This record gives sequence, structure tokens and C-alpha cells, in this order.
Amino acid sequence: MRILFLQILSMLGAFCALPGLWRGVIVRQPLCDREFTMNSTAIFAGFALAAFGTLAQAQTVPDLGGREIVVVTENAYPPLQFVDAQGQAVGWEYDAMAEIAKRLNLKVTYENTSWDAMIPAVSGGQYNIGMTGITIRDDRKEQVDFSEPYMRSEMVMMVRGDETRFADAKGFAANADLLMAAQPGTTPFYVGVYEVLDGNEANPRIKMFETFGAGVEALKSGDVDLVLTDGTSGAGYVAASEGKLKIVGEKLGAEDFGFIFPKGSDLVPPVNAAIAAMTADGTTAALDRKWFLDYKMGQ
Repeated sequence: MRILFLQILSMLGAFCALPGLWRGVIVRQPLCDREFTMNSTAIFAGFALAAFGTLAQAQTVPDLGGREIVVVTENAYPPLQFVDAQGQAVGWEYDAMAEIAKRLNLKVTYENTSWDAMIPAVSGGQYNIGMTGITIRDDRKEQVDFSEPYMRSEMVMMVRGDETRFADAKGFAANADLLMAAQPGTTPFYVGVYEVLDGNEANPRIKMFETFGAGVEALKSGDVDLVLTDGTSGAGYVAASEGKLKIVGEKLGAEDFGFIFPKGSDLVPPVNAAIAAMTADGTTAALDRKWFLDYKMGQ
């Protein structure tokens, strides 16, 4: 293991000998520039230790002996999980969970439920894991345990393709006739209340829907004028809309997604180990490319 550490350290040092090839591209600070005031040896040692720790963690993924688990999802949040044109439940999270199950030797059965029922059902032990692009938040940690983040996304404003009355959050807030769709208790709901509107959670301009997909359909039909969603899901809906939807305005903040478990679940550490291993060996990046770049919604 010590030899592996020294090899990593040596490779990081070798990168600095390649003038201009990677500096300022992978990291924000040009670590190899002479003007950078921190001790470069310490910096490289830090990177090597981080890489060494990740590799070590990746090597400790346990075998759970074919344990059977039930994973619940919503199938309403493309490209994370949805039903495709052939009627198959697919998406980034399905592929990620299949890979986690393979590495941990788990047998997975999937079930579906609505968003508002998911956290209480997982909290009550009805399911072993929940997945539907769930933002990691402190208030939710009171009910369920989270995995380490497997994805970071940013909130965006999705509108009809022919929308011209507003182009950002300020413009939407200024027009009292405009309505927003949301699911109660979700991150888009709270962002809409506190970052777009006036901080009143009972604001009548927010129309509640049981599922995210129902809110999108209301947007398409003109019943509401705005849906807030994370950038990944928004991009999926826009790509499949044939010009009927678009994204406007600036991003409204970042959020981390995690899988949820009943409090005290012994599945959290092994799932975290699998997530770390998938990140370390490039599997997560490959899933990102497949579902956010290569996959064409509606096909």
C-alpha cells in the first residue's frame, strides 16, 4: 500500500512537468505555477492521500451474500428514473442501483410510490432504499438516513417554449397573474417560496401537485406558468418536449442527491463504499455521459 501511495505521488509530480496540459483545467487554482504560494509538495501529498484513501475505500466493498432488498422509486424524474417509450423503467438511478447491487451482491426488487409517501414509507421500514433524486437536507435526516451524495445538481426554471412574459425569477415574482407548480415538501417548493416568491408557504400562486410529472403536464397545458426542477431533470424534459418547454433565467442554487434508508440501516456503509468505488473507477462518470449527454429522451 505504501508503494501505491508513492506511485500516486510520483504521478502527480509528473503532471506538473507537462507545461500547460492540465493546469487551470481540472482545478481552479494552477497548482504548478510558481506564483502559487502554498508548498507544492504538501499539495501533491494531499491529493495523493485523497486518492489513496479513495482507492483503499474502493477495495473494501463488502459481499452481502445475495441479500434481498426492496428499492422504491417514483418513475417520474427523467433522466434519473422514468418509463421510456417502450414502457420500461429506466434511468441513471436504475443503472447506478444495478451496479451497486452487483458490487455488493444484493438482489433488488423495485416498487413504486408517490413522492409524498416515499420518505414516510422508507422511514417506517416499508422499503430498504428510496431513490428519486432526493435532496440531502437536515430536516429529512430526522426521518431517514442518507447515503453519501451521488450527484450534485442545480435548480432551474422550466417554462413553456413560447413563454415571453418573464425570463427570470424576478420577472416571475413581479407578475401576480403567474402561477407555479410544486410538490409539497420538496426542494423546488421551498426554493419557489423563499428564493422566487415572498417567503409565504401558503402563497396561492403555488399550485400543489401529487407528482412532478403532473406539474409538468399542467405547465404544458397552461394551467401553471413555471416549474422549478434540478438541471438534470429539466434538461431531460426539455429534450423530450420538441420545443414545447425551455429553461430560462439563472440557476437558483445547488443541491446534493442521496439514496434514503430507514434510520440506523446497516445498508448505508456498504452502499457508500460502492458509491465511492464507482466514483473512483469512472463508473459514475460513464453513467453521467450515458444519461445526460448520449441518451435521447422519447426514443
